[in-house]
Amino acid sequence: MIIENFILYALLYIVLELYEVHWQKAETLMGMMARMYGVYKKSIFLFLVMHPTFYFAVWFLFSTNYNPYALMLFSLKSADIITKLLFMKKIFIDKDLDKEMQLSLFIPLGEYLPYIGIVIYPFFIYMALS
Repeated sequence: MIIENFILYALLYIVLELYEVHWQKAETLMGMMARMYGVYKKSIFLFLVMHPTFYFAVWFLFSTNYNPYALMLFSLKSADIITKLLFMKKIFIDKDLDKEMQLSLFIPLGEYLPYIGIVIYPFFIYMALS
């Protein structure tokens, strides 16, 4: 039973994560931030809706009765969104970045780096179900 639930939940999560990677993917961190800020400028609610893995994490937390691993999944997804919002504010609204940060925004991202969530987060799903 646990394995079947894990496979179902993990596949659902992976599909949602692939959607997020697809709309955020860019060559550099600045490219990713620019794509996200374009959506954010239209509406913060649209920006939040375009993060379905966050809503999955909320639902999963409730459905596992606040399992510690589900709580860690929820915490990481929350921190992810908060970090993106803070970066967008600092880059595009405040325009307050030091030189090192400005340089790091234009370093090319690895080909597989955006997909790291697909590898890491299903572990928390498995641990919460076992």
